[in-house]
Amino acid sequence: MALSYEAAGVRYDRLDAFKRACQKAAKSTSDLLAAHGYREPPTVRGDSAYLIEAEDHFLAHVEEGLGTKNLVADAVEQRTGRCFYREIGIDTVATIANDLVTCGALPISVAMHAAVGDAAWFADERRAGGLVAGFAAGCRAAGAVWGGGETPALRGLVMPGTIILAGSAIGRIAPKSRRVRGDIRAGDAIVFLAASGVQTNGLTLCRQLAEQLPEGYATRLEDGTTFGEALLAPSAIYAGFVGACQRLGIKLNYLAHVTGHGWRKLMRLEEPFVYEITEVRTPPAVFRFLMSAGPIDAREAYGTFNMGIGFAAYVAPEAAPAVVAAAQAAGHEAWVGGWVRKDGDRKAVVVPALGLVFEGDSLQVR
Repeated sequence: MALSYEAAGVRYDRLDAFKRACQKAAKSTSDLLAAHGYREPPTVRGDSAYLIEAEDHFLAHVEEGLGTKNLVADAVEQRTGRCFYREIGIDTVATIANDLVTCGALPISVAMHAAVGDAAWFADERRAGGLVAGFAAGCRAAGAVWGGGETPALRGLVMPGTIILAGSAIGRIAPKSRRVRGDIRAGDAIVFLAASGVQTNGLTLCRQLAEQLPEGYATRLEDGTTFGEALLAPSAIYAGFVGACQRLGIKLNYLAHVTGHGWRKLMRLEEPFVYEITEVRTPPAVFRFLMSAGPIDAREAYGTFNMGIGFAAYVAPEAAPAVVAAAQAAGHEAWVGGWVRKDGDRKAVVVPALGLVFEGDSLQVR
């Protein structure tokens, strides 16, 4: 039987419904910004980062969680003795910072939230030290100071021997013209920046598959790495790319961090457009393995995982070569992956080479 994210216990319809309820209630508090000299820009609710507006700048705020990737690190360490918590620290910063930069804000400060079931978790110096080193490395890659954090011991809420990792960040957009507003036009190019692997989404489904494999995370992939090693590759951080585009004066019409919901995230913008993906590259070995071993069909795979695409930039077609060059200079593989077109009020991601169509109603995050 084919595997699916929903069967693994992740129901986006329920998660997204709660998010929308939160956004509605949160909107009712917007008037409180005035006392601080700020205001809420129109249509910001539901974006990856929350913006507040002043006369000469924007501030951006994000809170994000790692998910269950550290459970993979725990299982691999138990079997092999190798500690991957430096990579986990980088991942935690990446999932926060990559959401923040989608609005054009560059990270200023990142905070860690590390909740454990028992304070004894921190007694493992190699593991705790790896997490500290990785979080600091992630902050440096994002160009942000590590500003602080919280380390609660939540016995009865968190399982003994485990840690729940999350955090928040603030960023700034100045001048205000650098804000990425989502002003996409028909004919815009979609530039893809490669992911380093699964990065930080879909791990619940990966873990379910590992439980079904005779060798679990030690299963060898076609490129010689183990399944566990491939899953634990640290995430790419795209803040340097966004900053480079700003310094070069390249207008970024929209940015998408391709995490939960897979390629459906390419149509996160509320306005109706059809996003046609014309350059589909062979997905990295870990995704090919997931699809064959699951089995996981193409629709489930591309609707759940990043499939090798970690970030997308939507720009005027004449700017696409400069955007690709900026991404490459920042250390990311990049290419023009598709185009934006208008088709009445239709909203969809269309991948003709794979026979896949994700209509707008398959993504309900606002």
